[in-house]
Amino acid sequence: MSSALHVRAYMAIVLGFLIGLPQSASAQIKLPNLFPFPNAHGISQTENTNGNGQIDFGNAFFQSLGTNGRSCSSCHLPDQGWSISSSSVALRFLLTAGLDPIFRTVDGSVCDHGVNTSTVSGRQQAYKLLIERGLIRIGIAVPAGAEFDVVGVNNPYGCNETDTISTYRRPLPSTNLKFLSAVMWDGRESNPPDTQKIAVPADLIADLGHQAQDATSGHAQGAVPLTTAQMNAIVNFETGLYTAQGTDFAAGVLSANGATGGPTALAGQQFFIGINDPLGLNPTNAPFTSVIFTLFNSWTNSQTFLVGPARASIARGQALFNNRSINITGVAGLNDATGQAVIQGSCGTCHSSPNAGDHSVAAALNIGVADLSNSLGVQYLPVVTLKNKTTGQIVQTTDPGRALISGKWADIGKVKGPVLRGLAARAPYFHNGSAGSLADVVDFYDTRFAIGFTAREKADLVAFLNAL
Repeated sequence: MSSALHVRAYMAIVLGFLIGLPQSASAQIKLPNLFPFPNAHGISQTENTNGNGQIDFGNAFFQSLGTNGRSCSSCHLPDQGWSISSSSVALRFLLTAGLDPIFRTVDGSVCDHGVNTSTVSGRQQAYKLLIERGLIRIGIAVPAGAEFDVVGVNNPYGCNETDTISTYRRPLPSTNLKFLSAVMWDGRESNPPDTQKIAVPADLIADLGHQAQDATSGHAQGAVPLTTAQMNAIVNFETGLYTAQGTDFAAGVLSANGATGGPTALAGQQFFIGINDPLGLNPTNAPFTSVIFTLFNSWTNSQTFLVGPARASIARGQALFNNRSINITGVAGLNDATGQAVIQGSCGTCHSSPNAGDHSVAAALNIGVADLSNSLGVQYLPVVTLKNKTTGQIVQTTDPGRALISGKWADIGKVKGPVLRGLAARAPYFHNGSAGSLADVVDFYDTRFAIGFTAREKADLVAFLNAL
């Protein structure tokens, strides 16, 4: 395909999603693997191993199968790392006056009652968190028999119910799914008995099918369940997707000169549940290594005139990710689980999957992102007050996390870590969108764990993360 046709096809897709290209027209679009999608830092690319060398927009993934005009692709777009970026949502609002299917009060608005969507200004306020942070409202009922009571909710948007808690979360990418050890931030789609805890790839397929059904009935307000054929088509499509940054505007092609960036190498990356687990859960009994990423080993030559300053910075960032010692303290699900007040770790302690960067076992953690003390500021989120039924202890959080699924006091604030590939296309970051940029992410960790990064180290880490 010529570059001119690439541009025309790209614009057709973007405009189609933004202003509502008829489904019959968008279904005719088929993009080749590695089609370039520009972002602020370079070019993101996707390889579909289940698509005969292409991404077919005629798949059920892109079809409106509910009643409100939404499809899976309403919140999972290829140019945004198969998630959504807040800047693109803001543009979508501008171009459609807030009438695009993503803007629906079932979960797109700050609350599902007491909002005005009859005017553009009303919709601007109703969809404020979706526009500014890329957040979807997820209402989750407090489980029966929970170890805590919800004794108060201070929600600035009006959803102050204490039996069903409104949480505000980023849509996770529907790509690089091979590397998942849990489905959804709180693992609710891989939580027995309703769904299958992931142990082997077939379990993941079952969970994703369940998730597709739930998304259609919930987010798309489907009146009837997906057919088996529709569900299988969606799951087969999304499990074949591998997405990564392919080109960095400063460093060039990320698979050049022996590097293995980009989605093609990622598609062949080995993974199994427990691979490189730091707590001894690797079924092969192989020892843990903190050397998680090896993508840019060939760029580690410190002579910048040989590799160029931008590539040298990315390589230094990779080395920092792999090797920088971090005193890990106060992380629920890690320090308490091991009985160690301080764990001498690294980024790979929690992002252990080789060249993917998520955790290879279902290990939801609380690193403080939902805490009121989050250094990035979470004033835009509700404050939920929980009381332990046994001890009377009080905890305030902006998102109870895994505790709303398990009912366990120890799970308050716990969420899983996402796969780290394709980050550059899908800002903002963390489950609640509290980090507007990857520089904010690095600042959060530097503050939270008192790491002491220098300005150059921060810049190198950001360059590396943007190259993933």
